[in-house]
Amino acid sequence: MEAFLVSTGIVALAEIGDKTQLLAFCLAARWRRPWPIILGIFTATVVNHALAGAVGAWLTQVVGPDALRWILGVSFLAMAVWMLVPDKLEEEDTDRLRLGVFGTTVVAFFLAEMGDKTQIATVALVAHFHAYAAVVVGTTVGMMIANVPAVLVGGKLADRLPVRLVHGIAALIFAGLGLAALLDLV
Repeated sequence: MEAFLVSTGIVALAEIGDKTQLLAFCLAARWRRPWPIILGIFTATVVNHALAGAVGAWLTQVVGPDALRWILGVSFLAMAVWMLVPDKLEEEDTDRLRLGVFGTTVVAFFLAEMGDKTQIATVALVAHFHAYAAVVVGTTVGMMIANVPAVLVGGKLADRLPVRLVHGIAALIFAGLGLAALLDLV
């Protein structure tokens, strides 16, 4: 349960102001068809995070416990720093595809998540907790917690969220996990 809750919370916080959340705002503003967009976000996230989780599980099999502790510790600390760098969405990111609302959302979100904070967090969390299903479900729920309101409310909510504060909180959580891993506290 801890793996699920931590994964959900970290990803929900990390996703605030992230490029995929900005993509959700753009898609919602462009098509004004929330349900195919939400289903597309869910589909892309499940596939992307399941693959990321598999990498995390594989990592625990090929790397020794001491090396894994250092990799995770440094990765979480790097994620803390990365959280403080604002994301930007290129306008052409929403113009490239002509696959309909659902298809465009799936492809755009899947590609936007490649190498993104939440994907890398999924790899690290699976490796940390050794709980593939709980982490993948948790990170997917976290993505949906952040992105469904973005789709339903559109751009109105973006101007009212204290994105820097939310990212600061997420950075502190990542830093805490990184230090705990490095100090072998978990």
